[in-house]
Amino acid sequence: MTHPSDEIYCEKSEDLAGKTIVMGITGSIAAVECFSTIRELVRNGAEVIPVMTAEALKLVTPDSLEFASGYKPVTELTGLTEHITMLNGDDTADLLLIYPATANTISKIANGIDDTPVTSMATVALGFGVPILIAPAMHQSMYDNPAVSENIKRLDSWGVEIIGPRIEDGRAKVAQKDEIVANVKRVLSDSPIKNKKVLIIGGRSEEPIDSMRLISNRSSGMMALSLAEAAFERGADTELWMGACSVQIPGYIPTTRFDSVEDLAELTEDIDHDIVIVPAALSDFRMKDVREGKISSDSDLTLELDPAPKILPMITSRCKTVIGFKAESGLTEQQLIERARSRLLEYGLYAVIANDIDSAGKDEISVIMVREDFEDIITGSKKEIAGEILDQYFGGE
Repeated sequence: MTHPSDEIYCEKSEDLAGKTIVMGITGSIAAVECFSTIRELVRNGAEVIPVMTAEALKLVTPDSLEFASGYKPVTELTGLTEHITMLNGDDTADLLLIYPATANTISKIANGIDDTPVTSMATVALGFGVPILIAPAMHQSMYDNPAVSENIKRLDSWGVEIIGPRIEDGRAKVAQKDEIVANVKRVLSDSPIKNKKVLIIGGRSEEPIDSMRLISNRSSGMMALSLAEAAFERGADTELWMGACSVQIPGYIPTTRFDSVEDLAELTEDIDHDIVIVPAALSDFRMKDVREGKISSDSDLTLELDPAPKILPMITSRCKTVIGFKAESGLTEQQLIERARSRLLEYGLYAVIANDIDSAGKDEISVIMVREDFEDIITGSKKEIAGEILDQYFGGE
């Protein structure tokens, strides 16, 4: 008989297909978030086995988590030695995720105390080398307690990944489900770009005319965000430099904002990355003289423009592996490829992604991925295309 969890399996992606996650649930009120987080992991292909402490049982029911996951939760260790079979056997799980993790559980694990099903799972996982993710959730004063801080540092020194928390209103709140899923993918990734330093530069520059008006280009920042998320999930040390945009940037991706091309030019001095990808819509022109205040709307206005600095040569002087983007309008496919290849050779780029300007702000698009010796057309969502760019260009390295 089909379980309700089967209906959503791989609904969003197959990124975690074939992966088994043991989720340890402890006695924080944030345990009520487990249902939706388990479902999100399942939607991305994971098998999730809940393990609950006695305190967690006071907050969420085993039946609800069985419905979410398709597995009967482990609420006590029996003669089946669940902690051994799940995390030190022939069918060892790929990951132990403790979500949420109380100050009590964190401190017990850091000090080798093993008196709940969850701490027993952690003891075995640490001993056998199974990756562990811990998402703390508690009052901020507990999180700031020196003993708890030291215990978190100790776990970090052992290779345990700490996710969050979000500090809000005096509480150290558990990380949201999207951040949990992204970090699970990150830890379990076997991508060739894992641990490489990847910089994504996106959004649009804004060049001031006066204190109110500006010159800019069309760009939502969606492609840059999709690339940053894809790189993060593949385990890269990801950084995002973003101009003006209309997308919400998740807090777990380190982000630096810029306004003008000149601002970005200054940032390029800090580039020491392995890979730089530049889908940014940068202005080719800027005002010769920026007016102070606001120009009267009744004035006859003539704009004198100067060329803006070219950013790609600055980047390629500091990084050998740079992917640029080339947006054009009204060209045939072959003309677009020729323009992209010309840009590639002019700036010494690793590759160029060419597209029509009509794709700005849209999610479903077509792009042409161009290198010196080949080109390939990809159609799909920007999330799918971002994954293809990273996997095709760096999958064999």
